[in-house]
Amino acid sequence: MNKKKIIVIGSCNTDMVIKGDRLPIPGETVIGGTFLMNSGGKGANQAVAAARQGGKVTFISKTGNDIFGKQSIELYNSEGINTNFIFSDPKAPSGVALIMVDSYGENCISVASGANGNLNPSDVDKAKDEIKTADLILMQLEIPIETVEYVAELASKNGIPVILNPAPARTLSDKLLKNIYLVTPNETEAEILSGIKVINFERAKQAADIISAKGVQNVVITMGSMGVFVKEKDNYYNIIATKVTAIDTTAAGDCFSGTLCVGLSEGKTILEAAKTAAKASALSVTRMGAQSSIPYRNELLLFSSELAQL
Repeated sequence: MNKKKIIVIGSCNTDMVIKGDRLPIPGETVIGGTFLMNSGGKGANQAVAAARQGGKVTFISKTGNDIFGKQSIELYNSEGINTNFIFSDPKAPSGVALIMVDSYGENCISVASGANGNLNPSDVDKAKDEIKTADLILMQLEIPIETVEYVAELASKNGIPVILNPAPARTLSDKLLKNIYLVTPNETEAEILSGIKVINFERAKQAADIISAKGVQNVVITMGSMGVFVKEKDNYYNIIATKVTAIDTTAAGDCFSGTLCVGLSEGKTILEAAKTAAKASALSVTRMGAQSSIPYRNELLLFSSELAQL
């Protein structure tokens, strides 16, 4: 099969994670956690997810000229990701995320963006020829919004579909949304984009219609343990969540978005791709870490087979 090219443009971080019984409240120290460190960042997580599902992936990002950045690039190379357009910032350090996870799998995260905050339109220009050869572009919001808008406009002019995972949550301009083929918010992000509190599928439909009215034809809202809501043009679908025991929800949304893109690149409908992505996301929350939790294609096929037998 002739693989279509997926270009992921976004952040690259090193995650430092403490798993404990509960999350501390402000001013409190909680003793007794377990520490691990691995590569993260929403852009990198999504690039890895797409690569592990068999996608042909180029990752455009920016790191510091430090050990964290160099280790990250080595990891992406080992995943078969094209790293020719990961730029090095001579001044800013690589991005770092401090993550705390409780016994229920809930997390809180603080990010020092570092070089991610300097991935500018001028960097995009250096990769413009590569971007114009893309079949799909996937972005998030851990890089400057000016860069996201610049890429979306460039892609639109060249007829390239853009999938936007609007995380971390923030308001977005209608100008940007009109250049997006598909947006994949979670409940919180969907509320910020629509003004509708998403607590069930009916509310998700209301939110999706409002978001769609701003220019995005296709909306996929991930709703955690409730499942996934899909608005594919004028059609609406509910995907019921796979029941699993969550250990760590870090990167679950990234796993979903990366897997979704591979499905679309292989000619699946948005609904079909979302069903596969939902299973990948469900499997990822049963594992610790960000990229360490993301399944490979053969693991997902085995997981899907096991679910079919239940």
